[in-house]
Amino acid sequence: MRFEAITWERLTDALAERAMGLKAADGGPWLRIGIDGAPAARPEELGRRIAETLRLRGRSVLAVSTEGFLRPASLRYEFGREDPDTYYDGWFDTGALWREVFGPLEPGGTGRVLPDLWDPATDRATRSPYRLLPESGVLVLYGPMLLGRWFPFDLTVHLRLSAPALRRRTEEGARWTLPAFERYESEVGPGEAADVVVRVDDFRHPAWGTTAGG
Repeated sequence: MRFEAITWERLTDALAERAMGLKAADGGPWLRIGIDGAPAARPEELGRRIAETLRLRGRSVLAVSTEGFLRPASLRYEFGREDPDTYYDGWFDTGALWREVFGPLEPGGTGRVLPDLWDPATDRATRSPYRLLPESGVLVLYGPMLLGRWFPFDLTVHLRLSAPALRRRTEEGARWTLPAFERYESEVGPGEAADVVVRVDDFRHPAWGTTAGG
């Protein structure tokens, strides 16, 4: 893949422009964008940038973080607080994401999306109200390890950190998760699976490229 240096402003505009020209692959009225990246890659920042840019272009947008769909602590820590395999397979409630986020946006769906389900700080349900995403609206879901789960995204962006940069930028208390990202790299290959890849080893100087299929 060939990468080109770009600013965050230009990148956001380019991704928003691409989204404006897309139609949902399933023929439905809602578009679904995935921003994939380890916490150290700050996927929430790009997700929020894209959401705001699309709103300025007249689209209704709902930005959702996978952090709001963590499983209860009793399940996350069933095999210890620092088990990378559980982090990879069991921390995020993919079933709830299918049921509460993607399901309502299928053709013929209600458009009523739950923006979050579980608060990891209190380890309780958030009880957030459902949000109605109008037809022609856009879902922007951001978080780690989104690819390879069959989520029906229409556009995917992977924020790529080299292994040394990922280790360097991951907080010391979270470095036990690094084997999970090594597994993700080997089993899913997000750099090849995503439509767009953004290298973020140096946040001041991102570079982007598109995969053959993207």
